[in-house]
Amino acid sequence: MPIGGVVSNYPQGFTSGMQVRGMPLLQMQPGNVFWVDNSSVLNVGAKAGSDGNRGTYLAPFATLQYALDSCVASRGDIIFVGAGHAETISSAAILLLNKAGIAIIGLGSGGVRPTFTFTTAATANIPVTAANISIQNCLFRANFADITSMFTATGTNTPTDFAIDNCEFRDLSSVLNAITIFTGNATANSCDGFSFTRNTISSLGTTAATTALKLSSATDRVTIADNFGNWAVLNDTAAMLAGGANNITNLLFARNVLNRPNTSSTGGSFISSSSTACTGHCFDNYLYQLDATAGIWIATGTKLAFSQNFSPITGAADKSGLINPAAV
Repeated sequence: MPIGGVVSNYPQGFTSGMQVRGMPLLQMQPGNVFWVDNSSVLNVGAKAGSDGNRGTYLAPFATLQYALDSCVASRGDIIFVGAGHAETISSAAILLLNKAGIAIIGLGSGGVRPTFTFTTAATANIPVTAANISIQNCLFRANFADITSMFTATGTNTPTDFAIDNCEFRDLSSVLNAITIFTGNATANSCDGFSFTRNTISSLGTTAATTALKLSSATDRVTIADNFGNWAVLNDTAAMLAGGANNITNLLFARNVLNRPNTSSTGGSFISSSSTACTGHCFDNYLYQLDATAGIWIATGTKLAFSQNFSPITGAADKSGLINPAAV
């Protein structure tokens, strides 16, 4: 890690974990470290980002894809993406998360976090085809109408244990918007271990049914926790998770603060599912909706466990929620 312009190595690692400006690294990766930075603001002594560079702190690559291609699968490589780095995702071929066991860590805060802007086509997306990939502290922006899905588990690939942590997802307007952030595929258990934590969602779209996460097959070990999200009104549309008839097992859904002021919530304002064999626990969530008659934030009959989830059931503005489903 560079300290005061000097690159320092810690071959013994950090036995108690590590934080960078308060952001814990999800994985203590044992592999090589690569740097990506195409910002015009250069570090002292650094070259401008180029895929002809060596991918070091002072000679970073210009694109995340080139850094991924330089990694060795399952070695535990880390890619640090510099503050101010920016890329445009205009198709499904620009950036592929196709190397197993890679941690992608964005540096910087606020508007200088690494930024990936989806544009040009509704089908622009980032396919996730390999297992054990994590991405942290990046900003993803929708700048085209109805981006179908920012991340996709394509074909019959099995990108298990994919983790998105401490990222922000932002629509640029009500018509420059993403429909979905992550969509799984139809291969059972292909997305086991999926984790979506500490993220912020600003969903403005009103032209199509927007749901952040869609799991299209049976999925085990799903974690959705500590997220904050705001959605525009889209009645009878689940804001956070659509599970369909698929069994979502060992689900941890906790400490999410989510707002969608729907006035009708048939099927669930925040989680929709027709499965009757889900397992897991939903607890300590704060969920806001304005359905004056039903106030359903999750479909009934899923067999999930519930503790201390607060959501209105009468839909009155300027009122607080209460335990929902009701305490017994």
